[in-house]
Amino acid sequence: MRLAEIFGANVRRVRLKRGITLESLATEAGLAYSYMGGIERGQRNPSLDVAERISKALECDPVTLFRSTPADK
Repeated sequence: MRLAEIFGANVRRVRLKRGITLESLATEAGLAYSYMGGIERGQRNPSLDVAERISKALECDPVTLFRSTPADK
């Protein structure tokens, strides 16, 4: 699995666990809805700045989003 796919899957997992909609996450992170969807599907390669904004919006450690075996927090 590519890092972009791992990142996207982890973003989706954390988002759903927190009960946040894709649209709300995109808005909170200052991203377009379609771009956020592409990230979750592993079709986009977000910059480190974007990864940091997403982790802040999800209130999680950015490292969590890059782990191939996610630690549930």
